Amino acid sequence: MRTGTIERNTTETAIHVTVDLDGTGKYAVETGIGFLDHMVEQFSRHSLIDVTMKVEGDLHIDQHHTTEDSAIALGQALAQALGDKGGIARYGSAYSPMDETLARVALDISGRPYLVWKAGFTQEKLGEWDTELIEHWFHSVAQAAGITLHCELLYGQNNHHICEALYKGFARAMRQAVEIDPRKRGAVPSTKGQLGG
Repeated sequence: MRTGTIERNTTETAIHVTVDLDGTGKYAVETGIGFLDHMVEQFSRHSLIDVTMKVEGDLHIDQHHTTEDSAIALGQALAQALGDKGGIARYGSAYSPMDETLARVALDISGRPYLVWKAGFTQEKLGEWDTELIEHWFHSVAQAAGITLHCELLYGQNNHHICEALYKGFARAMRQAVEIDPRKRGAVPSTKGQLGG
């Protein structure tokens, strides 16, 4: 069972996250931020990674802690579920069109966290979610999961479409990367014999 469970409690947030890499895209997400819920649900559905996420955050202050900490917990749960990463495809990429928008996401489950972000938004909020936090969410997931992640908006105008295309691209790239390749017979996909560290 390639599953991960994280309980993360601070003075700012209380978070419970579970993931199942071999799921069917089932989700139960409650962060207190509607648009963030929608994006994590998109990630689950299109990656086929089951995600349960319950967050109680200090939203009376702002959305930063809830956004960042939920992403950290999700990344930690993914890293836990991946274990030593034996047998995985390791790399994934996806072009993700949504109406007038096209996004490209590529990633490497390398153990070396890095984010390249070439996207932006022309409005301050999507729903009630601050759009400046979207890049930070991806950065926090990449750091906690130990993945090299490249997210690029090739073109697009509608801010909702841009955000959703990036999340769906991330999901589809992760689906590829976490898949078990039977030809690898459980070997860690690196000439070093380990990933990261």
